[in-house]
Amino acid sequence: MTPKLRIGLGAFLASLILDQVSKFLISSQLHYGAKREVIEGFFYLTHVRNPGAAFGLFATAPEAFRLSFFIGVALVAIGILLSFFVKLAPGDRLSALALGFILGGAIGNLIDRVVHGEVVDFLHFRLWQNYAWPDFNFADSFIVIGVGLLVLELLATEGEERAPKEKQVP
Repeated sequence: MTPKLRIGLGAFLASLILDQVSKFLISSQLHYGAKREVIEGFFYLTHVRNPGAAFGLFATAPEAFRLSFFIGVALVAIGILLSFFVKLAPGDRLSALALGFILGGAIGNLIDRVVHGEVVDFLHFRLWQNYAWPDFNFADSFIVIGVGLLVLELLATEGEERAPKEKQVP
């Protein structure tokens, strides 16, 4: 097994399992709409559902359209992620890790949409002056972490390409 496959598959499985187990635990331990304070005034576990995408996008669209749209987008994204993964060099561990995280998150939220018709969210942060960040889940977190890793790698390789080349001494 190549390093990229080992890392990518590990990241995928870890992110998907953590996401699905956490959603199961929240759904079984907290009633829908319940909130449990973890860090006073800052962090709460909640049990909410998001029928839309990030920040509730398309949440009020008709259910048949919304589900078809999000499932279709997820399947296309999964296909693109897998095609990127196949094209990685065998030793490209960072990109493999990033793509594994993104794929695990995408499939975790896809499972929610297929099973529940909406995504289970449970991480709730109150930031300042009672402003609360929209609730999210581990799948969302892994997608953001994966994209962040890809951006960091892109910036690092861009810097390497623009760095002055050392002159070869004959």
